[in-house]
Amino acid sequence: MDAHLAHDLDRLPDLLEATRRHAVEMLAGLDARPVVPAASAPPKTGPLPEHGSGLAAALDTFAEDWAPRLSGSAGPRYLGFVTGGATPAALAGDWLTAAYDQNSNSALDGAGQDLERATVGWLRELFGLSDAHHGTFVSGATMSNTTGLAVAREWLGERLGVSPAEDGAAALGPVRVLSGAPHSSVAKGLSVLGLGRRSLVTVPTLPGREAVDPAALERLLAEGDGRPCVVVANAGTVNTVDFDDLRAVAALRERHSFWLHVDAAFGAFAALSPDHAHLVDGLDLADSVCVDLHKWLNVPYDSAVQFTRRPDLQARVFQNAAAYLGPLGAHPDLVHLTPENSHRLRALAAWFTLAAYGRAGHREVVERDVAAARALGEELAAGPEFRLLAPVRLNVVCFTLADRPTPERLTALREAAGPEVFVTPTVYGGTAALRAAFSNWRTTGADVRRAARALREAAAGLAGPA
Repeated sequence: MDAHLAHDLDRLPDLLEATRRHAVEMLAGLDARPVVPAASAPPKTGPLPEHGSGLAAALDTFAEDWAPRLSGSAGPRYLGFVTGGATPAALAGDWLTAAYDQNSNSALDGAGQDLERATVGWLRELFGLSDAHHGTFVSGATMSNTTGLAVAREWLGERLGVSPAEDGAAALGPVRVLSGAPHSSVAKGLSVLGLGRRSLVTVPTLPGREAVDPAALERLLAEGDGRPCVVVANAGTVNTVDFDDLRAVAALRERHSFWLHVDAAFGAFAALSPDHAHLVDGLDLADSVCVDLHKWLNVPYDSAVQFTRRPDLQARVFQNAAAYLGPLGAHPDLVHLTPENSHRLRALAAWFTLAAYGRAGHREVVERDVAAARALGEELAAGPEFRLLAPVRLNVVCFTLADRPTPERLTALREAAGPEVFVTPTVYGGTAALRAAFSNWRTTGADVRRAARALREAAAGLAGPA
């Protein structure tokens, strides 16, 4: 055994304790450290060493060279990308995921996938889905959407008498995927699946909204000459958290043939709040659903879940014929249900946080974040520096500068406020804008006030022409 490996094995408890101390100190200092540190040149690493230095020295080098450059994305004022943190239980679960190091894909070593299926059952209950929906963990919303669209592609083949999984996507002929305000990952998934970005047809939305116009959707469905297609509905759009009328969209299947995929990456969590559950009414009617867990469930990256009513078609797409992976069977192993053959036990972090805090604990996080988003919206709208571009429907504040909202000025604003609050750029209704997305379990009213103050001070410091 390599000398450093043997030494680290002998001292493993002490080394893990040193790592724990580093993690605890970092988390304890989140309130004081910059949310996004100022840009700096990366440290010089030199060539790969022939002989390493051992874990203790590597930890010291990391702490000195790399840790100061990392953002405070686990903290309460990192409001970009709809990023959650990691609850204490989720963090413990993730550490144990690495310690147990399970490949949870096969019944040949099945405890991991049994735990995943149990966790998926809890998530199904959390989001109000029926037992008709079968779920699997994936890496994020992009992979969840792509998996759902892959099952939809096979469903189209079933309707047309071909199998894209066997014959290729070209066997389908022209395909239409209709959506009002699709997330960029939908187009990416269509590219990966061979359906092409041009298959995505943007449907008109309701006036002043990102929610699809059901009448416009029906008109476009009627133009399809009876050919089956795919509809991607949105339960929480990325800019303004707008929701399609899922029941109205699903009802169109009575007259038109389409697969209904719902992108509910973070909007599905509205189901936890009695005041907002109506927004996802009809989610269970979907043929497939995307939910991202490293957003509002506050488990570490990377983690999401995908649901579908047709696991048989899913297995037809993703089956992996190799004796060492185990049989396909009536209840396929997880290896046959996603693009990944290597599938870490992501479910463990989710299991821990659900077991530790239950529905009520996660409902409190959702409702506190919604209140925080509304409070920030009110703070920004009350002053002369900013204007809101959309109502705060759930947990995202979409806003811009009241005066000369150019991309350059907004970039300067973001960078100036970066040490205190992180927001991300967008364009809404043709106007350059910023998004503040609340999904972290740590965020409080004090963080909202601190973020608002930082944004106002950054706006006051702007100068120069548009």
